[in-house]
Amino acid sequence: MMSKVRVIGAGFAGSEAAWQIARLGVEVELFEMKPSRYSPAHHSSGFAELVCSNSLRSADPANAVGLLKQELAVLGSLVMEAAHACAVPAGSALAVDRHRFSQYVTDRLCSHPLITVVRKEVESLDDPGVTVVASGPLTDGELANSISALTGGNSLSFYDAAAPIVDFSSVDLEKAYFATRYGKGNPDDYLNCPMTRDEYDAFYTALISAKEAPLKEFDSEMQSKDLAVFEGCMPIEVMARRGYDTLRFGPMKPVGLPHPETGEEAYAVVQLRRENREGTMYNLVGFQTHLTFGEQKRVFGMIPALANAEFLRYGVMHRNTYLRSPGLLAPDYSMNARPDLFFAGQMTGVEGYVESASSGFVAGVNAAMRALGRNSVIFPRETVIGSLADYVSHSVSPSFQPMNANFGIIAPLAYKVKGGKKARNAEYARRSIEIVSALADSVFKARVIRRKNLSKRRL
Repeated sequence: MMSKVRVIGAGFAGSEAAWQIARLGVEVELFEMKPSRYSPAHHSSGFAELVCSNSLRSADPANAVGLLKQELAVLGSLVMEAAHACAVPAGSALAVDRHRFSQYVTDRLCSHPLITVVRKEVESLDDPGVTVVASGPLTDGELANSISALTGGNSLSFYDAAAPIVDFSSVDLEKAYFATRYGKGNPDDYLNCPMTRDEYDAFYTALISAKEAPLKEFDSEMQSKDLAVFEGCMPIEVMARRGYDTLRFGPMKPVGLPHPETGEEAYAVVQLRRENREGTMYNLVGFQTHLTFGEQKRVFGMIPALANAEFLRYGVMHRNTYLRSPGLLAPDYSMNARPDLFFAGQMTGVEGYVESASSGFVAGVNAAMRALGRNSVIFPRETVIGSLADYVSHSVSPSFQPMNANFGIIAPLAYKVKGGKKARNAEYARRSIEIVSALADSVFKARVIRRKNLSKRRL
C-alpha cells in the first residue's frame, strides 16, 4: 500500500517538495509550525516567505542561478511558477512581490486535493515512513536535537563561517604559485598569492576600515551565546584590527612558502585551497568574513593575483543550521543510513532561495519515488540541480561549507568552446536544458494518475 509522505516545513524547499510529491500522485502531510510559533526571521503565516530580499537574483541563463531557474521552470517547479506570476520589474534579475508570491504558493498548496496542511510543530523524527525535513536554517529546539541524535552528534552545524571562493581560471597565475608549506602534501592543492610590504600595507589599511554587513538579530544572539565558536573562526577583518602583524602570523603567514623559482619569501602570502576535484574552485584560506559583498570584491581584489578574480561565492558569517552532508546524504538528498528520510533546503548545505527550491524539488521527487517503490531519480552533474546535489553529497573540502549555484561545481565540458566565457556558459546552458527536458518527460509523463475524488483535509 502506498504511504503518505510527511514534509516538515513550508519554506521554499518544503513547499516545492510537497508540490512535486503530490504532482506524482502521492498524498502529502505538510507540517508548518507557523502561526503557533515563528522563527526569529519570519513574520508572516504564509508559505515560502521571503526574508532577506525580494530578489531571486539573475534571470540570465548565462549565469548559473539563472540557468537553475530555467531548469526548474522546464521541470514544472511551483516556486518558479509563482515567481513568474508575481514578478515585478527588476532589470535582468527576477524579483517578486513578496506578499503575492507567498500567498500564491500558499493557495496552490492548500487547495491541492492530495496535500493536507497541518499547522503544528514537529519535534521528533522517530515516526516511521517517508519524510522530507525542510525546517530551514534556523531549526532549533527538540527537532534540532532529534536531527543531531539521528545523524551523529558532530554532523550538525549551527553557524556558517565561510571564506570566499574564486574561479581558478580568473586568478593571475603570473602573480601566484603552487606550493604547500614546507613542501608537505600535494603542491597542486594550494595556490599562493604573495604580497610585498607596500601591497600588504595598502591591503591592511583597506581591510581594517572596510564596511561590514549589518547583523540580523538572531546572528547577534548567536554570537553572544557562542563567543568561543566564533573565536575559532574569527572574521579576517576582526583579526586584522588586533594588530598590524596579526595576519602575517596567522592566515597570511609567509613562513615555509618560498617562491619555488626564486627561493624568496614574500612579506605576506594569501593561500588558496582547492575546493573541488577538478580544481576549478579555490577558497581563500582563513578569510572568513562579515564584510559586505562589495567590500570583499574591492578589498580582496587588492591581492595582486586576485585583481580580476571572479568570486563564485562571497564569505559569510551568520546563524545557519546545516548538516555536514558529504557521506551523510545521497545525491537524491536521502540519508544514506535511513533511505526513507530526506532533507531539503539550506540545512543540506545549499545556499539561497532558488537553490533551496532545487533541493526541495529533488527531495520531493525522490520521496515520492520511495513511496511508490520506484528507483531514485539522480540529476547528473551536467545540470545545476545535479551539481548542487553532488556537491552536498560528495564535497571533498576538508571543512564542508554551504554552496550556492555557480559554474565552478557543474561538470566541465568535455570539449573546447570558442568565444570565451560567455560562449562557454551558453554551452553549459544548452547542454543542461537538453538533459532536464528529457528528465521532465521521463519522470512526469509516467506519473501516477491522481485520485480525483480524494477529499481535501486541512487542520
